[in-house]
Amino acid sequence: QLQLVHSGGGLVQPGGSLRLSCAASGFTLDNYAIGWFRQPPGEEREGISCISTVGTANYVDSVKGRFTISRDNFKNTAYLQMNSLKPEDTAVYYCATVPVTDGYCSIVEYDMWGQGTQVTVSS
Repeated sequence: QLQLVHSGGGLVQPGGSLRLSCAASGFTLDNYAIGWFRQPPGEEREGISCISTVGTANYVDSVKGRFTISRDNFKNTAYLQMNSLKPEDTAVYYCATVPVTDGYCSIVEYDMWGQGTQVTVSS
């Protein structure tokens, strides 16, 4: 079965940290760009970060300097390290992948999605 499996979501205090994992099953990530998206309550889903096949990363301004995207092709897993978390970071977080033939990434044009994991930032 081709799927992306999340782990690492949960409840964290403001200012705290959390690391999300996204493990690929049934395929290998070597030739895929990876994106992280989130959907806050009552809001539309938005892309927040992506990483290319060669490790080039992009971030939206709201998470830049606080979140770090990474990938480990040997473990077939992508990560999102979230630091200095704020209540407005509360959302369902999704990872996604798309096969690519270059070393770039964007937050659009993804065709495989994880089921999402809840992140709640609250005191």
